[in-house]
Amino acid sequence: MTDKKLPKDFTWGFATASYQIEGSYNEGGRAPSIWDTFTRIPGKIADGSSGDVATDSYKRWKEDVALLKSYGVNSYRFSLSWSRIIPLGGRGDKVNPEGIAFYRGIIEELVKNGITPYLTLYHWDLPQELHDRYGGWLNKDEIVKDFVNYAKICYEAFGDIVKHWITFNEPWCISVLGYGKGVFAPGRTSDRARSSVGDTATEPYIVGHSVIIAHGYAVKLYRSEYQSAQKGTIGITLDSSWFEPYDNSKENIAVAQRAFDHPIYLGYYPEALKKMIGNRLPEFTPEEIAVVKGSSDFFGLNTYTTHVVQEGGDDEFNGGVKQSHKRADGTELGTQADVSWLQTYGPGFRKLLGYIYKKYGKPIYVTESGFAVKDENKKTVEEAINDTDRVEYYHDYTKGMLEAVTEDGVDVRGYFAWSLLDNFEWAEGYKIRFGVTYVDYETQKRYPKQSSKFLTEALRVGLGSNLLNISIPKVRRSLQLFARHPLSRNHHVLASIRYQGLMLQKRGLEKR
Repeated sequence: MTDKKLPKDFTWGFATASYQIEGSYNEGGRAPSIWDTFTRIPGKIADGSSGDVATDSYKRWKEDVALLKSYGVNSYRFSLSWSRIIPLGGRGDKVNPEGIAFYRGIIEELVKNGITPYLTLYHWDLPQELHDRYGGWLNKDEIVKDFVNYAKICYEAFGDIVKHWITFNEPWCISVLGYGKGVFAPGRTSDRARSSVGDTATEPYIVGHSVIIAHGYAVKLYRSEYQSAQKGTIGITLDSSWFEPYDNSKENIAVAQRAFDHPIYLGYYPEALKKMIGNRLPEFTPEEIAVVKGSSDFFGLNTYTTHVVQEGGDDEFNGGVKQSHKRADGTELGTQADVSWLQTYGPGFRKLLGYIYKKYGKPIYVTESGFAVKDENKKTVEEAINDTDRVEYYHDYTKGMLEAVTEDGVDVRGYFAWSLLDNFEWAEGYKIRFGVTYVDYETQKRYPKQSSKFLTEALRVGLGSNLLNISIPKVRRSLQLFARHPLSRNHHVLASIRYQGLMLQKRGLEKR
C-alpha cells in the first residue's frame, strides 16, 4: 500500500496570541488594552488572574523561538499587540519604536531559524484608549480608519519579510463574547448581573459589522499599495465547527444543513440571518460590499470540535440550534476535554474541510486546532506531560486532514496547532491548558509534552498514512517510544459554519 503524504511544502507549526503569552503589560512603551482593564474587574476571570505576566514571552521570546526550532516547525502564527505598537491606538497617536523593534526582532529570529512568520494583526486586545475615546468597535467610522492606519504601520514595518497576514482572529468571539454575552473584554451585555452597560440585542451586530468592514479596507490597502512589491497573502481567520444531525428526522437533518454564508466571501448577509435579526442587522453600503467581497486570499479556519445538533434552540447567537456531543443512542462523540464545548472527533474535521473547500474554493489554512486535557492543571508536571488524550486528538485530526487532502482533493495548505505553550486562557485564566508545552507559571520553565513529540514526528514524515493508521491504543502504547525522542531532552452529513460570527453558532463561552 502506498503511503499517502501531505505536500513537501505543507505549512505546519503552532499558534499563540499576544495577550496570552507576552506579559510585561506596562513595559516597552505598551499602554493598556481592553483585556488589561477587564481582568482587573473582580469576578471576570475564573481564577482572578490576568495576562500581566502570562508566559513572560516578552522577555523569553528567544527561548520560545528555540523551542519552535526544536520541534521542527516551518511556520509560527502569532499576533501583534496594537497597544504595544501604537499605545493609544489612533491614527493621530504616536507609534512606539520599542514595540516595532520588539516584533521585528522576533520576526528576524524566526526567519534566521528557517521558520516562516504568520502575523495576526488583531487577536482581541483593542487599545483601551480607543474604547474610552469613542466606543471602539461600536463606532464604525472611527475604528475602521484607526485599524487601517495600524495595519499600514505594520505592513511598512514588517512587510519586507512577512509574507502571510491575518487581519482578525474570530470576529464571532470579538462580537458575541465581548458585546453580547459579556464574558470577554470589554464585557458589555444586557445582563445587568454582569455589566451595567451594553445592549445584547444590537451591539454584537454593530461590532461584527465594523470588524468586517475594517478587515475589508485593511485588505484593500495591502492589495493596492503593498502586495505587488511585498508579494504576500492576506486574509482573515473564522471559527467554525462541524454539525452532525442528532437523528434522521427531517428537521434535524435540515438544521445540520443550515449553512450561513459569509459576506467576506459572497458579499452579502444571508437571508436566514436577515430574517432572524431584522432591522437590528446593519446594512452594507454599495462601496462597502465592493470592498468586503472577496477580501481574503485564503480561508483561515479555527476549528476544535463537532456538535450534534437538533432544531429548537433558543439562543439567537447559536442560530436557534440545540447542540451537544451526545448522539441519539446516548453515546458521546469522543474524549471529553477540560472545557464543556470540546470533544475529540476527527471525522467531523475531515467533513468540515471538505465542505468549506467545496463551497468557497479557497485554499485552507487551519490556523487553530487543539485540545485541553481534563484536569491537566491539577496534575504534576510528570503527569501533565504524558498527555495521551491530546495525542489522541492530534492523531485523529491530522488523520482526518490527511484524508481530506489525499482522498477528497481538499486544498489544505497548512495546520497550526493551538497552542505552542500553556498560557492565559481568557475568561478561564490559567485553569485550562491547551499547550503542547507545559509551563510552570511559578518558574516559567517549559516542559515539552508527549503531544509535541507526536506532532513533530508525524509532520516530519509528512503525516504519512502508514503512521496515522496506527490505532489509538497503539498510539498510547507508543508514547514510551516518543519519550525517548531527542526532543524530550530539550529544555524547553453537512456543516453549519459559524462564519464571522455572524454569531450564529457558538462553540462555548470560555474559548481558547
